[in-house]
Amino acid sequence: MAKRGGFPGGGMMPGNMTNMLKQAQRMKRQMEEEQKSVEDKEFTASAGGGAVQVVVNGKKELLSIKLKEEIVDPEDIETLQDSILAAVGDAIRQAEAANEELMARISGGLGGLPF
Repeated sequence: MAKRGGFPGGGMMPGNMTNMLKQAQRMKRQMEEEQKSVEDKEFTASAGGGAVQVVVNGKKELLSIKLKEEIVDPEDIETLQDSILAAVGDAIRQAEAANEELMARISGGLGGLPF
């Protein structure tokens, strides 16, 4: 009687397929752990000669803004606004770069597979 499709050995996956799945699961866990690490990391940036300092986390959430007195000029609110925007933008770019570096490191040899 001829065998019908499937895997040899009573329908079980071949050993190397099982190993590949285990490796993929390990890589997924590693990626999740490292992603959490990046999300928890804080990125600090400043603008206005250090008069504005902001902190964001790896999830790009703004955690704090610190202002020195000299940046607060009621006659020049625009400079304060521009300095805050510049610092926040820089901190977010730092967080994005860390996330991109993580993804490149983890997916480096996977040929674009979404693990």
